Amino acid sequence: MTEPVPPHPDPELERLVAARTAELSDMVSWLANSWDQERRQLARQLHDSLGSSMTALTMHLSLLTQRLPTEDKALRDRAAQMKVLLGGVIETNRQMQLALWNDKLEFLGLRTALAELVPEFGAEHGIKAQVSLPEEDGAWSREHAVLLLRCAEEGLRNAAAHAQATRVDVILDDDGEMAMLTVRDDGVGPGANPLAADQRHGLRLLRERARTLGGNLILVPAENGGAMLQMTLPRELPA
Repeated sequence: MTEPVPPHPDPELERLVAARTAELSDMVSWLANSWDQERRQLARQLHDSLGSSMTALTMHLSLLTQRLPTEDKALRDRAAQMKVLLGGVIETNRQMQLALWNDKLEFLGLRTALAELVPEFGAEHGIKAQVSLPEEDGAWSREHAVLLLRCAEEGLRNAAAHAQATRVDVILDDDGEMAMLTVRDDGVGPGANPLAADQRHGLRLLRERARTLGGNLILVPAENGGAMLQMTLPRELPA
């Protein structure tokens, strides 16, 4: 009995599929970059408008407090409460700005942004978080640096929200031609996670963005348990 001969591929159909895939990839990249730009502009507005207003209010409140009668304890207590509330608003505004856009990335580079992000995340979520960085910051484009930082943020969120991890390591390697960012945790691992890891929209978006830059993103079980999220990006854009 002869085996059925598979049908010959249709060159025109393959061309159309390839063209459509390229169009969708370009659209994903454009949408993601536009989203990042909008977040950056909103964070800047929060800093320039709300942040400066809160700082001015703090100064005015301090001046008013100095003029309050020493013997009027009720007024001084009320002023102290207002100062605490105002401090909370300022901190909330700072956290919102950071969640929208990390200014450290733009002004001080990827190394500084990661050096602050990882320990702060660990302290906030009660996870032992460590970061390993190259000695110097690579001369990466904003698009490359933003994507590597987004990968670190996604890996940290997954470690805290899904993996039930107690430890997470973020490692950035840069040989001048290729950057590799690895987020490794000691959690339950992607195979034991009830959610289909590869179907999470955050990971799928990161993978598509990496592909448009000639890179790749993988999520695999770590050698000693847990999960390893790894993004590789070449310095040169694909032709």
